[in-house]
Amino acid sequence: MKNAKPMNRDWIATARTLSHALPLLQRYDGATVVVKFGGHAMGDDAAMESFARDIVLMQQVGVNPVIVHGGGPMINDMLARLGVKSDFRDGKRITDAATVEVVEMVLSGRVNKRIVQAINSQGGRAAGLSGKDANLITCDPADPALGFVGIPSKIDPSLLHTLFAADVIPVIAPLGAGRAGETYNINGDTVAGAIAAALRADRLLLLTDVAGVKGENGEVLSELTPEEIRSLIRKGTIAGGMIPKTETALTAIDGGVRGVVILDGRAPNACLLELYTDHGAGTLIRPER
Repeated sequence: MKNAKPMNRDWIATARTLSHALPLLQRYDGATVVVKFGGHAMGDDAAMESFARDIVLMQQVGVNPVIVHGGGPMINDMLARLGVKSDFRDGKRITDAATVEVVEMVLSGRVNKRIVQAINSQGGRAAGLSGKDANLITCDPADPALGFVGIPSKIDPSLLHTLFAADVIPVIAPLGAGRAGETYNINGDTVAGAIAAALRADRLLLLTDVAGVKGENGEVLSELTPEEIRSLIRKGTIAGGMIPKTETALTAIDGGVRGVVILDGRAPNACLLELYTDHGAGTLIRPER
């Protein structure tokens, strides 16, 4: 008779973690979660592989994940390689006809398909699209002085519901069509917030390169309400690049999203930590505590 193999402590810890996660697995079964993926969170191939595995796992346990991605560094690299000069106004890129062609090529091509392939390689089924597909995002100019930079005026999520029904994960490049069919580049956070609101998503996860929203003493705040966000902005505690992210969160919540989380996308398994542990990750923003 063979002796039983000794129990490995790591196996026991894994089993205990799965058991403790059961209520949260049930909580998010059937939920829609929109994830903004970009910047430093995209990282290298290993980070991309880890992110893709987490997204596939989320879908496997009943979540409908939607990925909205950015790609600013890749756009800058391609513009430089092609010798396309960029001008800026108040820190924002003026996107002329030549620039928006490069933006569309990079976002809908190189960046989008890299994420799609990463998810497919982990056993998922992802489909890449942009806001121009199936009239997903209709845009107005954000500022005529900026050229082809848009702001969503209408979201038609019917294609996303079709993909959910087919167990396909949408991966969306932040582009939209103007009322005359012209192409507009849109801020990725803005697109993620608008998509989440149109889907009445349970969660919007904004993956960034900081641990969350910080308080007056530099500590990461685990939970905030919209009124607390506005107060911190008035005091100057929330400043710089965190202002547009929190404003995206407020707009999404006003649009019907149940909660928005700003978290460090560079942390291993960041999405899983937020959804399936009691502690969570980053800063959760929701209408009331």
